[in-house]
Amino acid sequence: MVESRYEVQYLTIHGHRRAFVKAGSGPVVLLLHGLGCDHTTWEPVIDSLSRRYTVIAPDLLGHGLSDKPRADYSVGGYANGMRDLLTCLGIDRATVVGHSFGGGVAMQFAYQFPERTERLVLVGSGGLGPEVSPIIRAITTPGFHPVMSLLTLPGVRHVGKAGLVGLSRLPSRHTRDLDEVAEIYESFKDPAARHAIRHVVRAVVDWRGQIVTMADRAYLTQVMPMAVIWGEDDQVIPVKHAEHAAELAPDARVEVIPNAGHFPHKDHPQRFAKVVHEFIRTTQPATYSRARFRSLLRAGRPIETARDRDASVTRIAPA
Repeated sequence: MVESRYEVQYLTIHGHRRAFVKAGSGPVVLLLHGLGCDHTTWEPVIDSLSRRYTVIAPDLLGHGLSDKPRADYSVGGYANGMRDLLTCLGIDRATVVGHSFGGGVAMQFAYQFPERTERLVLVGSGGLGPEVSPIIRAITTPGFHPVMSLLTLPGVRHVGKAGLVGLSRLPSRHTRDLDEVAEIYESFKDPAARHAIRHVVRAVVDWRGQIVTMADRAYLTQVMPMAVIWGEDDQVIPVKHAEHAAELAPDARVEVIPNAGHFPHKDHPQRFAKVVHEFIRTTQPATYSRARFRSLLRAGRPIETARDRDASVTRIAPA
C-alpha cells in the first residue's frame, strides 16, 4: 500500500478492523475503490471534493489497511459493510462513487439500501457487461495462489514491479495503467491479501468473464440520479461498457474522458472532480418511496423503448 497523505482512522465492526479516511464537510460522498486497490487511489481527487463535501474513502475488507479475514467477500457483503460503516459514523445518506469492482459494490449498495443512497456514480465500473481483462480472469484459476507466491518473492517482485512501472511510461494506451497494476502486484506479497482478492474475484468473475451484472435491475435507476464516467483508453474493462450503461439506464449521465485509462480519477483528477461536482450540483438527491419502489419491482424490467435506442454518450473534449 502507498503511504496515505491523510489521517487513517479505524473502526472495528463485526470483529474486523476497517480503515478509512474522512475529509471535508458538507453532503457526504462515499468513495469505493477497485479490486486490489485502497483509499489512496482517490487521493488525487480528495482535496478537490472535500472543499464542498464530506468525503469518506474506506479500505474495503481484504484491502489496504483493513483486516483480511476469512469472511464474506461478495458484493452484497461489501454493501452491508459500507452500510454499517456509515451507520457507525452517524451518516444516514450519501452519494456513492464506485470504481471498477467498487462500482459493483456501489450498485449493490444502491439496490439494497435505496433509502440511504442519494446518487450513484460509476467509474470504469464492473457489472455492465461480461468482458474483463484476462489478468482478472486468471485470478480465479487454481494456480493463481502458488504462482503468485513465487512471483512475489522479494527479488522477483522488485524486478517485476520495476518492469511494470517502466512499461507504463511508454507512449501507448495499452500500457497506460501498468503503474497501477504494479501497486496491486506489490500488495499480493501478503498471503492474506491474495486469498481475499481471490475470494472477491471468484464471487463476480468466472473464466468467461463477469457474472454479476446490473442489467436486470437497471430500470430501478430511474428513481435515482446516476452518472457513469469512463476512460476512453480503458484496457481493464472496455469503454463500450459505458455505452451499455446508456442503453440500460437512459436517464444516466454517461461521460467518456479522452486520454484516460482505467483510472480516470488519477489521469485527469481536476476534470474528474468537476464532472462529479457538476453532477451533484445539478441533480436532486433521490427520495426513497417504498410505494414507488414496490411499483417498479412489480412492473419489472421494461421493454426497450425508442428513448433507450437514442441514449447518447457524452465524450468530454480534451483540455
